[in-house]
Amino acid sequence: MKVRLLTAALGWAAVASAQAGDWPQFRGPDGNGISTETKLPSEWETDKNVAWKVSVPGVAWSCPIVVGDKVIVATAVADGQQKPRGGGGFGGGGGGRPGGGGGRPGGGGGPGGGGGRGPEKVFTWKIVCLDRETGKEAWSVVAAEGKPKYGSHASNTFASETPVSDGERVYAYFGASGVVAAFDLEGKKLWKKEIGAHPTMMNWGTASSPVLLDGVLYIQCDNEERSFLLALDAKTGNEKWKVSRQERSGWSTPYVWKTKDRTDLVVGGSQKVRGYNPANGKVVWELSVGGGQDNASPVGDAERLYFGTGMAGGGGGGGRGPGGGGPPGGAPGGGGPPGGGGRGMGGGGGGGGTLFAVKAGATGDISLKTGATSNAGVAWSVPRAAPAAASPLVYDGYVYTLERQGGMVSCYDAKTGQVAYSKERIPNAKAFWASPWAYDGKIFCLDEDGTTHVLKAGSTFEVLRTNHLAKDVYWSSPAVAGGAVFLRGVDSLYSIK
Repeated sequence: MKVRLLTAALGWAAVASAQAGDWPQFRGPDGNGISTETKLPSEWETDKNVAWKVSVPGVAWSCPIVVGDKVIVATAVADGQQKPRGGGGFGGGGGGRPGGGGGRPGGGGGPGGGGGRGPEKVFTWKIVCLDRETGKEAWSVVAAEGKPKYGSHASNTFASETPVSDGERVYAYFGASGVVAAFDLEGKKLWKKEIGAHPTMMNWGTASSPVLLDGVLYIQCDNEERSFLLALDAKTGNEKWKVSRQERSGWSTPYVWKTKDRTDLVVGGSQKVRGYNPANGKVVWELSVGGGQDNASPVGDAERLYFGTGMAGGGGGGGRGPGGGGPPGGAPGGGGPPGGGGRGMGGGGGGGGTLFAVKAGATGDISLKTGATSNAGVAWSVPRAAPAAASPLVYDGYVYTLERQGGMVSCYDAKTGQVAYSKERIPNAKAFWASPWAYDGKIFCLDEDGTTHVLKAGSTFEVLRTNHLAKDVYWSSPAVAGGAVFLRGVDSLYSIK
């Protein structure tokens, strides 16, 4: 993207310096949920190893990020807000009562139905900065204000996108308001851009977080109206390029996949997952995923990229429906929302789509032929193995996925796709919406009740311990930095050391 090699090298050095020891975006500096820090906690309770616990105004599934001595969160504030519901999350049908308090159920109805009217309340979308060591508020700024044009599901929020930072600025995107804004680390607004709010499937709301690469901010906006991928100059907010996408609503977050030969901007979709050239938005490769929910975000290593749709088509709708992804995040979870009846997402609460591993260097259309599990661009695939909400984790040679309902975990060899263990039930685990994370040879899985199930990394299923926090609803993925783990529930944000 940069013409002069020296400029490119200096740009990369600045990014690397800014990210050292930080957790500057959804799932950390490399977008993979892995920390290489030492002396991180592996056990905690409400009264053990909690450095501080604070309340953040408003309601949000946005994940915390850590930049230097600052913990930064996004939130949406309105009078009389209702807390998002847990207990399984998204069901079939309309959006119900929006999580932001008030408003009509999601209209639109069946498959592909757009959302209903938004709540009548005025919302204030904010960025809040806390001192990393004490949890005290350093500053709070308003990014946008107004009435959401469209509603959001009762299990989602109006601020489910996670901010991103380059170590000098913080960038926030609020899909419900259609606003992207940049601030310096003291809270001064640098620029603001309106990119439009759009209806989502079944009025489920938004959740896809922005990502940064070489001074460019990338935003995925998949919706029921006109989906697009947008690249903005991070310093000015000016548009660099914008491409249309033949996709319906989605909630995953793009992933910057760096391999030996090139860097791809990987963007999930309900129909296809695509690798884009980040310099110009041209498609480098694409893979048909056969339909389903685009909730969990992709993740990769130097050799392969791993992803899957939350649920393949078929089955009846209704009830609390399955699959769907939670805000990130899952994107959320995340990812993002949701599962349920709309597109035939009946049945249980797990995944159901195919888990894919794409080879580094793939080009063109690498979609699998009927009955095939690999080809020149696809290293392996496993049917009915994709995560529904939480994004996959690749750590020390294995890929881990969580079932949204049922408290189950699966493990696959990252190179071959061979099953190490499948759908092992974690004792007493509730629904998983937060994406798993890893350090020190351990896998951490946070369920929506606030229990973190600590597993031994590797091919053998083993629960090492369980850690508990106060009763709340936990769908946000963590931040891990400065010797601490930061966990966000609806009511409180924790620093655990």
